[in-house]
Amino acid sequence: MAGSERSRFTVLLALLANAGVAVLKLVAGLLSGSGALLSEAAHSVGDTSTQILLLTAVRRSERPADQRHPFGYGKERYFWSLLAAFGILISGAVFSLYEGVHTIISPHEQSAYVWVNYVVLAIAFVMEGTSLVQATRQVRDEAEEHEHSMAAHLSGTDDPAPRAVFTEDLAAVIGIVLAAAGVGLHQLTGSAVWDGIASILIGVLLAVVAVLLGRVCKGLLIGRQADPRLVRAVWDHIERQPEVDDLVDVQTMLTGTDKVLICARVDFIDNYSAGDVEQACIRIDNELRELFHEVDEVFIQPVPRTNADLRQRVLHRYGRVLTD
Repeated sequence: MAGSERSRFTVLLALLANAGVAVLKLVAGLLSGSGALLSEAAHSVGDTSTQILLLTAVRRSERPADQRHPFGYGKERYFWSLLAAFGILISGAVFSLYEGVHTIISPHEQSAYVWVNYVVLAIAFVMEGTSLVQATRQVRDEAEEHEHSMAAHLSGTDDPAPRAVFTEDLAAVIGIVLAAAGVGLHQLTGSAVWDGIASILIGVLLAVVAVLLGRVCKGLLIGRQADPRLVRAVWDHIERQPEVDDLVDVQTMLTGTDKVLICARVDFIDNYSAGDVEQACIRIDNELRELFHEVDEVFIQPVPRTNADLRQRVLHRYGRVLTD
């Protein structure tokens, strides 16, 4: 299954799970009057809207390049994912915090339908757990493909969809445990404060998730460098070419999921003709695309490595000059 297809399946499964769970939690919360269940319902509604935004992100980012967007629409996936992070913060975290404070300030008697909470939470745990297993499987498979640990892949992947689903589902499972604890302690002690505390903790959890996802999407939208291992491999390949005297500078940027733009400034051997240099640039371009499937665009600029202004710019950017 291709990367985008896997992401679409993972997001769709999470969407179905969250939509169903949201309805169950809302009914249970209204019947029992549990603030924790209502917070969890808001949590699931937020997650459902997030999955819709992520599906939109996957679909719109796959549009081909055109005259107005010559590098394609890959970064649109990051824009919609950023909106999804804000959706978690606004629809889930804010409501949960409000419901928690309201429950503590204005406690209410526990309903006779408290048993419904446990049934719904058990069903939610199974459904959210199923979605989490799928998200974990995708993240693990992609990490193995890139020879990364799961933690390193989650922090460095350029596909926000599986990371968002994995993080949200993990937060959902934790939220279910918190809600169950709040409902149980409320029933045991007769104090609604525990219910309110559970709601507040769910709100804090959602706020943390939203901030973490938003920060990653921000970095991708601004324009993050490609995987350092890919950059190093590109350097080595260009430097090995017979026409190349030295590699002066190389810049990379993620233009979408599995799409990398490469800009290389190369000092070619002086006794090669302009035609030789042109053919070398074409060959290096083709070889980089064949060797590294992520490479989408390649720009090679012939420059003298002794140029003082260029060396100063490279030194300012990296703290060193590549030719050194």
